Amino acid sequence: MPAWTCASGTDRDGSQEPVRVSRRPAGPPTSPALAAAKAVVHVAALLPAAWLGWQVYEVWRTGSDALGADPVAEIEHRTGLWALRFLLLTLAVTPLRQLSGQSVLLRFRRMLGLYAFFYACLHLTAYLALDLGGYWAQIFAEIAKRPYITVGFTAWLLLVPLAVTSTLGWMRRLGRRWGQLHRLVYAVAVLAVLHFWWLVKSDVREPALYVAIVAVLLGWRAVRRFSVRRTTAVR
Repeated sequence: MPAWTCASGTDRDGSQEPVRVSRRPAGPPTSPALAAAKAVVHVAALLPAAWLGWQVYEVWRTGSDALGADPVAEIEHRTGLWALRFLLLTLAVTPLRQLSGQSVLLRFRRMLGLYAFFYACLHLTAYLALDLGGYWAQIFAEIAKRPYITVGFTAWLLLVPLAVTSTLGWMRRLGRRWGQLHRLVYAVAVLAVLHFWWLVKSDVREPALYVAIVAVLLGWRAVRRFSVRRTTAVR
């Protein structure tokens, strides 16, 4: 049952093991070390937003060039890039867990996924408020006219149900359908890197790097799943 944000469950077939849902709390109690590690991740995840917010304030207060010649484009680029980075970190949890044998890594997956959604929301908000000047209804015309906006907005829409249903309560309500729903994260990753690629007009080296990372992460899952099915068939 592949997923992106649930903190419980372990990996078996290259994606995620079926999660046994009970009325008891999922997983072991949070240790002080794990709580401290999560606090560090929270701080690290919020630092890019805090730094960007401070720079926006400085530009507004002093008119400095802290955000370059095109502050709007810089804000959109940074928020979108961090959304993509956290999405890829979320997808990287499963391979890292399988390679290291450290199941505790799964306890960070939901957090990373929600930060991907957080930065994606900042990215979309910056576009609507700064690029479109608050005329939000124009986004539908932009979606129809610009393919990179079409795929980017679609990726954000697909993230919404993943974020909403990332809790244990929703996992219980949806049962097996929960895993099917959360497979959407793979489509989101593909759409996100495609959005980035189409957005860049000349130098595509940076988006190409993220395309390669997505290919490795999804390829790892495909190979693992094929290996498990082949082993099962032999047995």
